[in-house]
Amino acid sequence: MTPDSAAIALAALGHTARLNVFRLLVRAGPDGLLVGEIAAHLDMPLSTLAHHLRSLKDAGLIAQTRHGREVRTAARTDELRHVLDFLLTDCCAGLPAVTDAA
Repeated sequence: MTPDSAAIALAALGHTARLNVFRLLVRAGPDGLLVGEIAAHLDMPLSTLAHHLRSLKDAGLIAQTRHGREVRTAARTDELRHVLDFLLTDCCAGLPAVTDAA
């Protein structure tokens, strides 16, 4: 995980609608939901949902599989764990002393 990839993932989750989509997919479990089911649960137009799903997919936070005309979407909780691990890697490790450069 790099600072750039962590920032992209956090930015994707930084929008209320995308956070709601991701949380819904987490609750749905590893099988995920069909795009139409997500729209119905969140009362969101498909065109708006498509925009938010694209952002989450670009951030690596969801996976989509096509079965004929249906698209199933699932949360990639492993990727979220990588982001959280990146944020917490140096937790409580202390900081080097700051010296007066003047």
